[in-house]
Amino acid sequence: MKKYRDCQSCGMPMNRDAQGGGTEADGSRSGKYCSHCYAEGKFILPYLTAQDMQERVRDKMIDLGFPRLFTGFFTRKIPQLERWNSSS
Repeated sequence: MKKYRDCQSCGMPMNRDAQGGGTEADGSRSGKYCSHCYAEGKFILPYLTAQDMQERVRDKMIDLGFPRLFTGFFTRKIPQLERWNSSS
């Protein structure tokens, strides 16, 4: 299984995930999605669009004290991540 540097749903660096990644249906760790996005083989918020995810991540970053200017920079690539460009 390929391990990704960043979550392929929200873009968060996988090494920043305290849980070590989301979980697959069999309980194994996902190397593709973080624990905030994926659990037990399913997306936690399956109805989100890429634009919804960008807004959620921007809001969270602002809550954490990041300057607004940086939030756009860090979220601009979300629509290019695998979740939003594949059926997996």
